[in-house]
Amino acid sequence: MAMPNFLIIGAAKSGTTALHDAFAQHPQIYMSPTKEPNFFALEGDSLHYATGSVQESYLAHCTTDLSTYCGQFNPNVDQIAVGEASPIYLYDFKSPERIEAYIPSAKLIVILRDPIERAYSNFLHHIRDDLETTTDFLEAVALEESRIADNWWWGFHYVRSGFYHEQLKRYFERFDRNQIKICLYEDLSKNRLNTLYDLFQFLSVDPTFTPDMSVRQNVTGVPRSKNLHRFLSQTHPIKTFLKPLLPEKLRRRLVTNLKNQNLDKPQIPVDIREKLLPIFQEDILQLQDCIQRDLSAWLN
Repeated sequence: MAMPNFLIIGAAKSGTTALHDAFAQHPQIYMSPTKEPNFFALEGDSLHYATGSVQESYLAHCTTDLSTYCGQFNPNVDQIAVGEASPIYLYDFKSPERIEAYIPSAKLIVILRDPIERAYSNFLHHIRDDLETTTDFLEAVALEESRIADNWWWGFHYVRSGFYHEQLKRYFERFDRNQIKICLYEDLSKNRLNTLYDLFQFLSVDPTFTPDMSVRQNVTGVPRSKNLHRFLSQTHPIKTFLKPLLPEKLRRRLVTNLKNQNLDKPQIPVDIREKLLPIFQEDILQLQDCIQRDLSAWLN
């Protein structure tokens, strides 16, 4: 059965969708048709979570059995790198052991983002998709432990999923460091093409390929018009009627651009950041030493 030889393992809301889309365009890379199959985290699970904490349409794409997972990988002879992107793998404590058991020689790509910015972006993502029950970020953080006890989807683990040093240690204990490529969200934001070329080199594919990244997928923000966002995101008779009239690639581009233009993208308030920073400070300092990158901007 076919299996991937590399994984994008996280972190959530750190550019994994952009990487998935860029990699999928490369002629020597095969990406699973569905982003986030989540197999190594959810193998054998029943996928029963607190009502309303995760969209059923999302869970329908999650893969819990090996044969279904392997069925997603059908590369041709020209495709050297075969992969998928599931940000849950970095956070989930079961994933490193399972990845080691199934694909011990796999290459692993990690994109890390300031944990407070990442948490706030995930919070806004849930507001965007009508999953979050409060518009107060600190209240959502205060509810985290009770939500975890009530079996809410892991995306609501705003604080817990931000301890990257703790999470990476689980991988460093099982995989050679040469198998793990760590980038920062800032690398992808400010120096996108060079970061991609570096990642292509890591995957041993043509490093000079330039993908089209003009359309930003899965952008986080608060919809100005919730009705427009729902119309663009969900099945609708008008969209079904227009579907055969527009090529799929053009249709997706139009929908994505309209969604993005309908979003406000608020920044996290400074006072909230000051309250949360002490929670992450020690982990950030340990991470900084571990990956030998300057993370002082995260500590400001």
